[in-house]
Amino acid sequence: MITLTKDDGPADLDGVTHLSIGVSWDPTAGSSGGVIGKLRRKMGTDLDLIAIAMQGDDPVRLAGLDSTDPLGNGALLHSGDNQSGRGEGDDETVTVEFDRLPPNITAIVFVAAAFKKMSSFQKARNVSIKVYDATGGSSQQVADIWPSLLTNDNGCAVAKAIRVGQSWKLQVINETGKIKQGDEISLMRFAVNK
Repeated sequence: MITLTKDDGPADLDGVTHLSIGVSWDPTAGSSGGVIGKLRRKMGTDLDLIAIAMQGDDPVRLAGLDSTDPLGNGALLHSGDNQSGRGEGDDETVTVEFDRLPPNITAIVFVAAAFKKMSSFQKARNVSIKVYDATGGSSQQVADIWPSLLTNDNGCAVAKAIRVGQSWKLQVINETGKIKQGDEISLMRFAVNK
């Protein structure tokens, strides 16, 4: 298994027809102890994985939150909203089927965020982004992306799939920033700048 970083540059996705990005995290109470800490651990931590389909510099579709199939053809699918981080494996996943994306989609930006009001990136531990080659119906993990835990921000632009002619490349971004919670316009502006 390899860990992808920004310094690696764009990775060729030649031969990859289906790409999945998954996010997982462990909920924690942060520095809260006692009853409040137990309640926070029970409630979990709500992070969201969001994929934003770009047409040039314009965001045109969003997979995540309450949108699981924004293109309507299965080319960009979100697994659904996990609001606690509890359970084994990935908590949320986005799968891209490159051959079915409309030709006007030039990139897809993957963002992990504490998007909903009152959610907190700082109350999630061991945030891990996994990259899978899901070609042929299997899901083989090929890489990890580990975002920095040293942030007071609530969003991380994880990676960007970029159309280059007839092929695709995956560029790790791994940059954090502030997103106004509950504001999809703020979320999309964050993605545009990446």
